Amino acid sequence: MPEENRSDTCCFTGHRHIPASEYNALDQRLEAEIENLIHQGVRYFGAGGAMGFDTMAAFAVLRLRMIYPHIRLILVLPCKTQARGWDRANKKIYNQIRRQADKVVYVSKQYTPGCMQERNRRLADHSAVCICYLINQRSGTAYTANYARQQGLRVINLAQPL
Repeated sequence: MPEENRSDTCCFTGHRHIPASEYNALDQRLEAEIENLIHQGVRYFGAGGAMGFDTMAAFAVLRLRMIYPHIRLILVLPCKTQARGWDRANKKIYNQIRRQADKVVYVSKQYTPGCMQERNRRLADHSAVCICYLINQRSGTAYTANYARQQGLRVINLAQPL
């Protein structure tokens, strides 16, 4: 994540499971929010590489990068072994996103009990805006959204109605 100016950086956090009935509408709203931020000067977008919303967000940034080639996707991953244990299809998607990212940062070489939270804090610590998909208030996503608010980030929850 860019150290010098967090005002042009947005991070993402969200649940791993997105109901199929909500997927398309959420994806469209996510892309619209990212595009709105691009018009406000945001250039860097940080994602944590998890399945679900992180993956959706990364793909949205990659699609928009074709229209706005100055934007950058930065993956902040908890560890080099994050995808160990994932099924083949999800590993393929994960590796595709990693290859297309502009930068990949690892919090830890191996999994440690705190590496996921450290990844989430690092994303927020280097951002001005956090786009989230938060439904469950007792989750890692809730922790990250609350941490982002405590750090003064503008938090946009796509699970809430417009």
